[in-house]
Amino acid sequence: MEYVSTRGSAPTLDFAGVTLAGLAEDGGLYLPREWPRLAAADIAAMRGLPYAELAARVMQPFVGDSLAPDRLRELCEQAYARFSHRAVTPLVQLDERNWLLELFHGPTLAFKDVALQLLGLLFEEFLAREDSKLTIVGATSGDTGSAAIDAVAGRDNIEIFMLHPAGRVSDVQRRQMTTVRAANVHNIAIEGSFDDAQAMVKRLFGDRQVTARHRIGAVNSINWARLMAQVVYYFAAALQLGGPERKIGFSVPTGNFGDVFAGHVAARMGLPIERLVVATNVNDILHRALTAGDYSIGAVTATASPSMDIQVSSNFERLLFDIGGRDGVALADQMRGFDATRAMRLTDAQRAGALDLFASVRADASDMAAAMDWAARHCDEVIDPHTAVGLHAARQVDLPVGVPMVTLATAHPAKFPDAVERATGMRPALPTRVGDLFEREEAFVSLPGEYEAVRDFIMEHAA
Repeated sequence: MEYVSTRGSAPTLDFAGVTLAGLAEDGGLYLPREWPRLAAADIAAMRGLPYAELAARVMQPFVGDSLAPDRLRELCEQAYARFSHRAVTPLVQLDERNWLLELFHGPTLAFKDVALQLLGLLFEEFLAREDSKLTIVGATSGDTGSAAIDAVAGRDNIEIFMLHPAGRVSDVQRRQMTTVRAANVHNIAIEGSFDDAQAMVKRLFGDRQVTARHRIGAVNSINWARLMAQVVYYFAAALQLGGPERKIGFSVPTGNFGDVFAGHVAARMGLPIERLVVATNVNDILHRALTAGDYSIGAVTATASPSMDIQVSSNFERLLFDIGGRDGVALADQMRGFDATRAMRLTDAQRAGALDLFASVRADASDMAAAMDWAARHCDEVIDPHTAVGLHAARQVDLPVGVPMVTLATAHPAKFPDAVERATGMRPALPTRVGDLFEREEAFVSLPGEYEAVRDFIMEHAA
């Protein structure tokens, strides 16, 4: 399997190469040169498999010769052994049409664990082959940081620097990062928004002063291997609900567009998906882009769903490339214009391509609270604010009769106890496996929202 950059001028790489590279040299994002296709009979044959074996089968075409099938299956079994539910990503029925796909049974209680537990093992595997070291630099709007740190803490040949926007993640999200006491973990709180942090991370990948001394890697969803692992649970849910003979709809709480792009990949592979619903909060750049072709940046509004408080969705570039003719030169020019003006109009081809599969719904604070209240009162299910945005969107979209709608439940409600209590009157408790979180000592450094300050800290403290 060969991987190409969305901007057309970076070298092609194999799976091991893109896993360690993260961002492409030309500033683009890697994705496969061609999508592997699975016949309906091949998809049906996966029904009933344990999650780790299903994951290995779905991902093997993307891995190619970089890992033998038996070794990939071993890594999957190791990655998912730490999940608290035997199904890894279980389905819960809400009513005759709506289902929740619970993605929060990993060690840090968020969907990011599904990919990052595997990614940490892949990093270690490929670095050991080369006898080399990797300096991971990441930005988090809440859940990526804790999941990435848990996945790589104490691992050989890896050091991680994680940026989070000070005061803009929940107390649980912050503590899950800052209470991990491992020598290879560095937490940085910056002044500003997640978009500011993400821009710094992208800039570090292109900074020759940094890359001349350190091999920089990514755990954000700009890393193809992380996104690839998220494709699996679309297959898992569809197979349980009658796929591939039956089409399924998915509603995805969306910030950086990686999770919903994984659904697009599943559809490209042959999984029959009726509709992918992009659910946004009031930071609605993706909703505006998909409904009106307007991808222009506004101010970031802090909400009770902080992981979605994003205006620049990195993985949207992958979609624009794939549905707009896969013209890297044209997309590079389009993205340069966006970087310069902070605004972009989708082309006719991009808009038409998106309409084939995607819909979008925007949820404000009252919509989110109403969805949490509905789930608690009518379904006896307590959900977090991000899942509530997805559930609100799911209930707004019309689907053909008989097509189930699956909302991705992206985080455990106990990660956002204040918002849940305001909406439902119930305060969710942390699972016992992380029940002592607020007794642990925190450690992080606070830096101004200036690129030079962050770069200098990393240069000083990276091994």
